[in-house]
Amino acid sequence: MKQAKSAKQKPPSKITAVPANLEAYLARVPTGSRGAFEKMRAAVRSAVPKDAVETISYGIPAFKKEKILVWFAAFVDHCSLFPSAAVIAEFESDLKGYSVSKGTVRFPADKPLPLALIKKLVKARVAQIASKKRP
Repeated sequence: MKQAKSAKQKPPSKITAVPANLEAYLARVPTGSRGAFEKMRAAVRSAVPKDAVETISYGIPAFKKEKILVWFAAFVDHCSLFPSAAVIAEFESDLKGYSVSKGTVRFPADKPLPLALIKKLVKARVAQIASKKRP
């Protein structure tokens, strides 16, 4: 007896391991966005408290001090900053011209990064977290 042909099955998707540390993440950063990513990373680092620790969270770099302060990442054609939806809403007018979604701001990798704006967003996020702390 012939078996009915099943619908074409897709091959399993390639699962890539989450980078264990920042060096592993950096090794994966696309060449075209590496320079922009390094500049973003330096801007973020300069805006977080000195005792914040760089880590990997959700598979991307972040700075943490008791809890995650801010995430940032590099992609083929852009770098993203994840400062929270509330911070993005607060700076909506400053972010005109950039691709923005609920909690993400995307900066094109082929254009100069607005480093002062990135620092302002990160500082606002740090202040937001500090204001939510209970005495």
